[in-house]
Amino acid sequence: LQVLVFAVVSFALIAVVRPVAARHRAQRPQLATGVEALKGKQAIVLERVDGSGDGRIKLGGEIWSARALDAQQAYEVGQEVDVVDIEGATAIVM
Repeated sequence: LQVLVFAVVSFALIAVVRPVAARHRAQRPQLATGVEALKGKQAIVLERVDGSGDGRIKLGGEIWSARALDAQQAYEVGQEVDVVDIEGATAIVM
């Protein structure tokens, strides 16, 4: 009798809990990691940034090489820029 009660209660709990758990897992937001997490962040220009890729920025406490998205645009020391992409170890900013 105990085995039968155990089996019935176990199946009932699985039938109730499983759909709730599946909904909870499906609603979890996707977290950006690695370089994807840096896109959209703001950075401070440490060395002049232009289209050449020789500039430096401080992004998330780290120093990155950077180049401007628009090769005609230049950003001076101290300016805030937005990171739009990461190519290798170079941040693309605007």
